[in-house]
Amino acid sequence: MKRSAIAVFACVLFQYAGTACAQTAEPFNLGLILDMGGPYADVTGPGSEWAARMAVADFGGSVLGRPIGLIVADHQNKADIAASIATEWFDTGKVVALLDVAASSPALAVMNVANQRHKIVLLNGPGASSITNEACIATAVHYTYNTYATAHAVTSAVMLQGGKSWYYLTADYTFGHQLEKDSATVVRANGGQVLGSAKAPLDTADFSSMLLDAQASKAQVIGLANAGTDLINTVKQAAEFGITRDGTRLASLGAEINDIHGIGLAATQGMLLADAFYWDTDDATRAFATRFYAKMKKMPNMLQAGLYSSTMHYLQAVQAAGTADSAAVMDKMRASPIHDFFAHDGHIRADGLMVHDMYLFQVKTPAESTGPWDLYKRIATIPGDRAYQPLADSRCKLVNK
Repeated sequence: MKRSAIAVFACVLFQYAGTACAQTAEPFNLGLILDMGGPYADVTGPGSEWAARMAVADFGGSVLGRPIGLIVADHQNKADIAASIATEWFDTGKVVALLDVAASSPALAVMNVANQRHKIVLLNGPGASSITNEACIATAVHYTYNTYATAHAVTSAVMLQGGKSWYYLTADYTFGHQLEKDSATVVRANGGQVLGSAKAPLDTADFSSMLLDAQASKAQVIGLANAGTDLINTVKQAAEFGITRDGTRLASLGAEINDIHGIGLAATQGMLLADAFYWDTDDATRAFATRFYAKMKKMPNMLQAGLYSSTMHYLQAVQAAGTADSAAVMDKMRASPIHDFFAHDGHIRADGLMVHDMYLFQVKTPAESTGPWDLYKRIATIPGDRAYQPLADSRCKLVNK
């Protein structure tokens, strides 16, 4: 386990008080449990840490008269390590809340720890839709996206274009399983067929046999229920084998802009994907992206933009509540709409899901792109009330139906 040192931001002068907050005040410690060196390090990792630090600095570096500390740890994509870190931080590290836990299995394990201690955990990196269904807790907010939203958007769009038969290449853990399940539900509901699937362990290097099995199935669409380096390796190897030459389509259900940039437009052009954020949408997204790029030398993805937004929303709720008490802060977070560069008219439901618009994008061709990160063109905006599972269908025990 790798950890960064606690970074404590200096107290700032208040405009009207005229005095600085006490330098000796106990830090208001917030934690991030991320993938800092594994398959999801590029889409979370140091970029997510930097997004959180930007938010803390923009907030002013202190809350309730206490300097904000940020602690970061690497869970190595292991649920038991993530749970152990959270337990230590909550029990002895005086960590008030968690701003993110990358990947679904570690996040679900940490949610159990947080629930037992009545601690708030914000989730931007993980996507499993079970987070706000069977596994929901009163102190978790699933903020950026989930597998229901991305799988439904992409699958529906591909089926409208004639992709009726599907074969899935799936990351063999919670996130991949739920992506496949959510997508397959749409396929079957619209008269399509699921011809099979192959499960690949996390951080698989060789997808050749699975790709050949998918091709042999004669499916019109190969659904890629994976992300990070697994997705990058899958698409690159599919291109090497000429999988799409016979008209077979690749549909990515969990792609981030980092993945498309890493693979290149030659192999991804025309691909449809669902996202909650694109850096080149408007002046506000470009302003955030410019600041992020100055440090990270890459554009932010939706997980990192969502982390900035959720951190600001949490700190504003703490300030408004006048306390770090989890129940009081959650009440303020639910009561306050979210209006920023990331979300417009966002709100947090009873099941902990932050509902906001999602977008369907198509990857540009090399000829259409004007620069290394000019990758997407927007095809559709999906309003939040259509993008996510209806609350009436929720399996969360917190929802009164």
